Amino acid sequence: EDTPDSCQEPVSMGREAHTWKIMIVDDEPTVHRATQLALRNLTFEGKPVTFFSAFSGEEGKHLIATQHPDTAVILLDVAMETHDAGLKMVEYIREQLHNQTVRIILRTGHPGEAPEESVILNYDINDYKLKVELTRQRLLTSAIAALRSYRDITTIEQQKIELAQAFEHLQQLKNQLQDHSYNLELE
Repeated sequence: EDTPDSCQEPVSMGREAHTWKIMIVDDEPTVHRATQLALRNLTFEGKPVTFFSAFSGEEGKHLIATQHPDTAVILLDVAMETHDAGLKMVEYIREQLHNQTVRIILRTGHPGEAPEESVILNYDINDYKLKVELTRQRLLTSAIAALRSYRDITTIEQQKIELAQAFEHLQQLKNQLQDHSYNLELE
């Protein structure tokens, strides 16, 4: 039986690091199934994707905050439990969680409720798609572009951490040399 829970693909902790996480946030189970079907064979840099499903903005907020903060891409509907639930989720991710890494692709079936120009200018999203225009190829192209961007951002973040650690280590060595030099002068 195809229930909303069947869209959730369980993954062991050891395997998660070897996959790209894509969260589908939409109140229509058929959108989850169609998205997973369209992207089922997607691999990027030798790693497959793992799908996580949320059927409301609130459920999506909970998943990214507690279980999957390392999500690479969110395919996010605008209108779910409220007409702007997706936009509220974007604000939550960027402003409250301070997660600038996850790539957010907004998908809407009601462009009048979330006009592209105002949404792209006023919300920190990475792409905007009308559901009626999303062919398998366009979805695949958007997903790969988002994964590439996520990979680049996480690589830069990791390099920043490594540089900070190297700088700290150099500072410690410098201090040790200064202490040693001072001790030699006292002798």
